[in-house]
Amino acid sequence: MLLTLLALAAGLVLLYFGAERLVHGAASLALRFGLTPLVVGLTVVAFGTSAPELVVSVGSALEGRGGLAIGNVVGSNIVNVALILGLSVLIRPALVKTQLLRLDVPLMIAASALLFVLLLDGVLNRVEGAFLFAGLIAYTGFNIWQSRREQAAVQTDLAEVLPTPSGSVGRDVGWVAVGLVVLVVGAQFLVSGAVSIAEAAGLSEAFIGLTIVAIGTSLPELATSVVAALRGEGDIAVGNVVGSNVFNLLGILGLSSMLAPLERGGIAVFDLGAMLFLALLLVPLMRSGFQLARWEGGLLMACYAVYVGLLLI
Repeated sequence: MLLTLLALAAGLVLLYFGAERLVHGAASLALRFGLTPLVVGLTVVAFGTSAPELVVSVGSALEGRGGLAIGNVVGSNIVNVALILGLSVLIRPALVKTQLLRLDVPLMIAASALLFVLLLDGVLNRVEGAFLFAGLIAYTGFNIWQSRREQAAVQTDLAEVLPTPSGSVGRDVGWVAVGLVVLVVGAQFLVSGAVSIAEAAGLSEAFIGLTIVAIGTSLPELATSVVAALRGEGDIAVGNVVGSNVFNLLGILGLSSMLAPLERGGIAVFDLGAMLFLALLLVPLMRSGFQLARWEGGLLMACYAVYVGLLLI
């Protein structure tokens, strides 16, 4: 059991540092090649912080562990909204940009509701996965187009939290390569350790995916959002969470189920409903003065505590 716990811990550490290096190298490369800070923030950073979820879910799908793949995404989305966003807002209240309420949050809600419906039959098949992935492509394209109309102030805010390109292009490429390798190795440690613990404790793979694995793969989002909150860039923390959740639903589950159909396994309707409920809860919270206050952050964290408590009952 000690070796299993060490493997789990090693996997968590490797996933965090792998994603951090991948995001740093990829964002620097994107800025070098002329992409605006907003485009980089909405695509490279948001997608890069979801790289651990991608590696874990794709690997689990190929190994026939559909419950772990789906549980990882559903659990990560719950963690992102309730735990990470809640903690970020507790640190510092966050302003909410109208673009989030016009496009990104409604899309997150729609994608959550769509997944809820698609999984009612217990399986996410290849055709459904392709439909989800097509949605990600459309979303990314629209964001790139929309970013060209954003005000210079938005671009400046994002530029302050992105890495400044330095050194050579080769070094940036090297960091991307290192990040990918470390992510793959970390995912192997994390999944093997989590599955072993589940078997030893009599817990389902779905439960482990919804909790331990979900929190572990969400560490990059946690780091990005907390740092943004500490710097007073709460709107970036909010955008990172929402963007990552959209990518998780459309990109990760889309690609994973295209590679191999995913059986829902132990993921209950309750878990899917909790993810959808939290997405819907953000709307009234964000519309109250177009900011998230500290008490609302506390409410989100309390929701997560209740959710985990109900899982353990």
